Amino acid sequence: MRMTQLFGQTLREAPAEAQVASHQLLLRAGFIRQLATGIFSYLPLARRAMTKIENIIREEMNAIGGQEITMPVVHPADIWKETGRWYQIGSEMGRFKDKSGRDMVLAMTHEEVVADLVRQEIRTYSQLPRLIYHIQTKWRDDPRPRAGLIRVREFTMKDSYSLDVNEAGLDKQYRAHYQAYFNIFHRCGLDVIAVGADMGMMGGSMAHEYMVLTDIGEDTLMLCDGCGYAANRQIARFQKPLAPAEAPLPVEKIATPNTTTIADLAAFLDIPASQTAKAVFMMAEMAESANQRIGESANRRMGESENQQISKSTSPQSAIPNPQLPITNPEQFIFAVIRGDMEVNETKLANAIKAKALRPATEAEIRAVGAEPGYGSPIGVQGALVVVDDAVVASPNLVAGANEPGYHLRNVNYGRDYTADIVADIAAAQASDACPVCGAPLRAERGVEVGNIFKLGTRYTEALGARFLDQDGELKPVVMGSYGIGIGRLLACIAEIHHDDYGLIWPITVAPYAVHLLTLGPADSEATAVAEQLYIEIQAAGMDVLFDDRDRSPGVKFNDADLIGLPLRLTVAARGLQQHSVELKRRDRKERELIPLADIIPTLKARIAAMEAEIQARVRQVPFTGLSD
Repeated sequence: MRMTQLFGQTLREAPAEAQVASHQLLLRAGFIRQLATGIFSYLPLARRAMTKIENIIREEMNAIGGQEITMPVVHPADIWKETGRWYQIGSEMGRFKDKSGRDMVLAMTHEEVVADLVRQEIRTYSQLPRLIYHIQTKWRDDPRPRAGLIRVREFTMKDSYSLDVNEAGLDKQYRAHYQAYFNIFHRCGLDVIAVGADMGMMGGSMAHEYMVLTDIGEDTLMLCDGCGYAANRQIARFQKPLAPAEAPLPVEKIATPNTTTIADLAAFLDIPASQTAKAVFMMAEMAESANQRIGESANRRMGESENQQISKSTSPQSAIPNPQLPITNPEQFIFAVIRGDMEVNETKLANAIKAKALRPATEAEIRAVGAEPGYGSPIGVQGALVVVDDAVVASPNLVAGANEPGYHLRNVNYGRDYTADIVADIAAAQASDACPVCGAPLRAERGVEVGNIFKLGTRYTEALGARFLDQDGELKPVVMGSYGIGIGRLLACIAEIHHDDYGLIWPITVAPYAVHLLTLGPADSEATAVAEQLYIEIQAAGMDVLFDDRDRSPGVKFNDADLIGLPLRLTVAARGLQQHSVELKRRDRKERELIPLADIIPTLKARIAAMEAEIQARVRQVPFTGLSD
């Protein structure tokens, strides 16, 4: 491609809204242009790089038995209603009506479509296992797009779906993807780690995310150097320090003026924060089935005695729900209790109660259930779902709020003074917390997710009736896995990792072109004539080349070559031609060398092969870890 014909142009400065390096450089180098918030056009240079990424993905998917298909980007809402996700997913789902008034969906993902295909195509066990994939546009109306291609609303994704007769088959295909994803990212020049992840709206029994470690990442990862434990902080576990064993002491009301925070309370009473119980107030938007269950639980609590301080020892498991009372509030008040030396993990809390979304409760909402902001206690509240962290259950004689301004209660004990609707691990792991596996200190890193894999099981196939006849003639649901890679985000992460102060530095495997050919001299010069001939010969030898044939100064051409970042720069100039040579430079190195004209083609091939070998050396077998949290 000649730069005089290339659609797009380089920019000297990036727009002010471009905050991260990948966004700035992809804009300046003429790879992308923004149409609207979180919506981008990919210009020819980006399109070529993305095609190379996609072809790497195709090779690795085909190698594990994948068959490429194409599924629609617009879906009838009926299949999303069959699985329930129409009701569970909020405003980020793109919904509209067609001209006949039918509800339609812009694809966020394709589990429903795959399950619908399965119920049409799969009849018996002899048609399984299968693996299908496609590379398709998706839409997710993200409320906070950021960092260029790192977080967008419209995106291209490779998603694959495994179909099996049982969990053993799913495990085999899941492990195949686990390694194939490492192969893909390593071939793209990225080092990644796989961490246990939240299943989220996908559901299932296990999930891993592939993370590029970078300070621009929104995800916090908890990593153990001792045993290799790795999990997204959203679900990371840790060994919680045990509280000393003590006999329960009588509840004592004490004055604690101006102590609305745990730090203030601990300082006032001269006790460690671990001897306090922290109240966290949230409002939850519930999934329909969970809302019914939790509403029944909250109504049950409303019918109990108000004198919770001397309540009988009734465990949550022994409580009898009252299904007669209706659910009238679309949101549920959540009263979370955690030890004062810990923080609530909202993802764990949402998973524990099956919530679609959480938000902080207002002061009016807090007081409506009988609690007091800054002095909240689970004792005596009504109409709230009480969720207690498991460390609180094992910690005797804690100081908790009295639901009265300026007062707390000493010696509050779970089981004697109050009970919970749900007891669960809802604590957020912190750096230096003990690893849940080996006890070594955890460390925290920031990361960007570039891929994910999920063991879905039969959630979608059961909902849509996608069944097969097994060897015994029994109808069973097909067992599914789902596996995704965001193409644009992967492009951005490559740019984020591979750049310097002058511009991009593309790995040879994903570079839009392998060679950037420059001619320094006027159009009628010997340098231009030689460059024109080299342009023809390089293409004839099967190598990608971008030819800067513009009538621009050497400084502009060199700057643009560094900015665009192609792996090899070949410069034809009068000085070199005096020695019947041209200058060759790798973008990722400072050294320049003069190559005789007769040796240009074999030298370029050798350099390209060497760089490809460097990338291939990254590809290695990675031990599978079954840790999903």
